[in-house]
Amino acid sequence: MRIALLSGLVTASLSLGSCSIFHRDKPAPVVETVRTADSPAPPTAARDLADVMGAELKLTPDQTGRVRTILNGTLTQSNAAKEKFAPKSPQLLAELKRININSQKELSAVVGPTKFKQLQTKAVQQKIATEMQQRQK
Repeated sequence: MRIALLSGLVTASLSLGSCSIFHRDKPAPVVETVRTADSPAPPTAARDLADVMGAELKLTPDQTGRVRTILNGTLTQSNAAKEKFAPKSPQLLAELKRININSQKELSAVVGPTKFKQLQTKAVQQKIATEMQQRQK
């Protein structure tokens, strides 16, 4: 049964012309990677988030640069923790919480209490999340 199903899939695949032997001039299909919460964040995430935050909060170029530095450090630490600890383990969750608390303190010091409070509002977080999703497409 399994062999018949597999053979049917191979035949269907070949008849649709997806085999590269017959179509060498066509580029290979693009395979999209699915990210999960456990996946390491891409290196561009900190840069993009800093740019979006800078625009949304109307930060100075100096503030945006300092935010980018903080976010790069947060990203590096978070990815290291994800490699060190098992996914969803209490140790990982505790380490990520510690990293986020320190990052929040640093961000607050850079952007100031008023803009930091603005950053914590749901509306601003939603705008930032939407913009980040658009950048990842």
